[in-house]
Amino acid sequence: MTQPASRPAKRQARVRVVVSGRVQGVWFRDTCRDEARVAAVSGWVRNNHDGTVEAVFEGPPAAVDSLVEWCRSGPPRAQVEGVALRYESPIGEVGFRVR
Repeated sequence: MTQPASRPAKRQARVRVVVSGRVQGVWFRDTCRDEARVAAVSGWVRNNHDGTVEAVFEGPPAAVDSLVEWCRSGPPRAQVEGVALRYESPIGEVGFRVR
């Protein structure tokens, strides 16, 4: 009896986002971390010196896309003016952290 072929690993996506507007001091990073953990997406988020927030999301493409969409509005007190995206090759991020 032959064994069924094993399923290939799920395809992963990775995107770097830079969010501009009123995005610091409004719990953007902590809320982003919570959203990423619920979506089972790995990566990180940090404040930049220029007032933007930068994040990397890596995981299943649909989950990564949903986090990018979340960044377009952010947490309730944020006023997002722009979201710049750069797609990258996945590197195997594990977990999600605030830097």
